[in-house]
Amino acid sequence: MGTDTPLKTRKIQIVVVGGGAGGLELVRRLGAKYGRKHHDIILIERNRTHIWKPLLHEVAAGALDANLDEVGYRSHCHRWGYRFFLGTLEGVDRSNREVVLAPLLDDDGTELIGRHRIRYDYLVLAIGSVTNDFGTPGVKENCLFLDDRAGADRFRNLLLNHCLRVSRAMSLDRHADEHVRVAIVGGGATGVELAAELFNSAGALRHFGLEVFDESRLKVSLVEAGPRILPALPARLAAAAEGELRALGVDVRADTRVKEAVPHAIICEDGERIEADLLVWAAGVKAAPMLARLGLETNANNQLIVSNTLQTTRDLRIFAMGDCCSHTRSGLERPVPPRAQAAHQMASAVFRNLGLIMRSKTLKPFIYQDHGSLVSLSRFSTVGSLMGNLVGGRMAIEGRLARFVYTSLYRMHLIAIHGWARGMALLLVGRVNQIVRPQLKLH
Repeated sequence: MGTDTPLKTRKIQIVVVGGGAGGLELVRRLGAKYGRKHHDIILIERNRTHIWKPLLHEVAAGALDANLDEVGYRSHCHRWGYRFFLGTLEGVDRSNREVVLAPLLDDDGTELIGRHRIRYDYLVLAIGSVTNDFGTPGVKENCLFLDDRAGADRFRNLLLNHCLRVSRAMSLDRHADEHVRVAIVGGGATGVELAAELFNSAGALRHFGLEVFDESRLKVSLVEAGPRILPALPARLAAAAEGELRALGVDVRADTRVKEAVPHAIICEDGERIEADLLVWAAGVKAAPMLARLGLETNANNQLIVSNTLQTTRDLRIFAMGDCCSHTRSGLERPVPPRAQAAHQMASAVFRNLGLIMRSKTLKPFIYQDHGSLVSLSRFSTVGSLMGNLVGGRMAIEGRLARFVYTSLYRMHLIAIHGWARGMALLLVGRVNQIVRPQLKLH
């Protein structure tokens, strides 16, 4: 990756940092269009495989086996004509147009690859987001986060251990009043979907060796600081979702602010103590703190400020997209929300503008189209609103139609990162796996 190659013979090097939904779609499209002859498309990602982030609550509850749905970057890059580097972004040397990658360590701390640099002609930052604890004491030390697969796997393992503990206790004493207690902080989509999925999994465990365990052994508290859960949805749909959760047995607590997290308990501002075996923090997201140290313009949540073309304000060779950037369209008060649909639309816009900038053409502005929000309550219900500003309003949907649209979002994601032929084939394989594979992942 030296910089001494004559420019006239050097390939145009486009580096994309972050292999989430947007980044993976972008490198696939770049590789498919430009190939390896005159371009060098590089993806840098700290994980070896990709799992669609909106599915992490299903991985955490054991309803989804990530081994069947994950995408290996090395096989994907071979198919689509880009290169993959395993690594973590540490900095950007803008004067030399190089990204700096942190040393790659083995599990025991042994350095496998030292700190190194990769040059770029154009750089796209798409590193996603992390959980925002808002500086609440004890959260980092005592709460679980669903930022990635590792976090989801950790939650599932701990959940199964506690289910086994309760099942054993009930087997020894049928009159024992044992429960698995889970406290979820954050009444947005992630918290609500996880709460519902937990009851779906608890109901299935009796068929997998825990004969005396069922939904009645699960106690879930959903804590939301705002006046209601699901603030992104119309009030009527949020109320319907809350009704479904309460019918399942979820203790929904709105207008409840968390003061502190301690081992096995959440302390509320009014002094109430919510005891739990597992504490999950899903109260919001922010960009990685590292982005604020790159010398680029950022906001209070460490997000990179981008222009209408999704270029960073201080360096036109650097684009940013997805949850790690903040873009507010002229005339609007609020920035584009951190959703999967926004990452998908931004990937298309950056792909188009990279083609234009390489031909010295005028770049086109990114215009976000709000297609609405959907929230899945596992097999129990799905609620949401469609269309958004496409028709100047919202159309509320529930039930089977909402569930169909919700599952269609994942189908669209597969097609975006694999292309039509392979995407449709994987959908068929996924359908077969639903029939022949166990209902829960128990390991």
